[in-house]
Amino acid sequence: MRAVAIVGFKKSGKTTLALELAEELRKLGQSVTLVKHSHHGFDERVESDTARFREHADMVMGFSPGGSFVSWPGELGMADLLPLVRTDFLVLEGGKGIGVMPRIVIAGDDATAAELDPELALAAYGDTPLDDLMATRDVAGLARIALRGGFALPGLDCGACGRENCHGLATAIVAGEATTDDCAALNGGGISVRVNGQTLPLNPFVAGILKSGIRGMLSALKGYAPGPVDIRFD
Repeated sequence: MRAVAIVGFKKSGKTTLALELAEELRKLGQSVTLVKHSHHGFDERVESDTARFREHADMVMGFSPGGSFVSWPGELGMADLLPLVRTDFLVLEGGKGIGVMPRIVIAGDDATAAELDPELALAAYGDTPLDDLMATRDVAGLARIALRGGFALPGLDCGACGRENCHGLATAIVAGEATTDDCAALNGGGISVRVNGQTLPLNPFVAGILKSGIRGMLSALKGYAPGPVDIRFD
């Protein structure tokens, strides 16, 4: 799945940019999920961000300490919500501490940008370049940048890629030093599990247990022979 986050502090214009970026991605033929992170819950009034999001996206999600869309109590993290996504692209508004996907930074100066994990940044939205980070107000251009560089890692922090956690791999991908192919959980370790059309990420330990366990059970069945195994059920 391709994904990008829009990060910045309060009143920085995150919501407006998220809406405009979603529209530009749809013009490029992408179906889009918009996700909003809130520390204060959600407002369902017509003039609220939630209502505005529904006008600009094919699917809308939200998570906050007070609840999440689809009426779950309490906050669910991105890893819990990603399996529900049925679109080509995900745009997350907020989520400064979520380090499993690249981001577009909104900041007026380098000091502010430094608090927004610029190592994960594909670009900055604004008029002033931030260190080596390109800044632009061309949302159509940002959509193309997001389409080329967007991704989402599963957040399992299994370490099988050789990094300490998914954040380490994500920063390496943004820097051009790695790709999502380096994520062992996405590669599946020789076993692929899909639920409702979505591939479940499996860290190597879990993948090995599933693969060995299934082969062990099948080996006791008449007619079994070593080779590729295809199991499907509803």
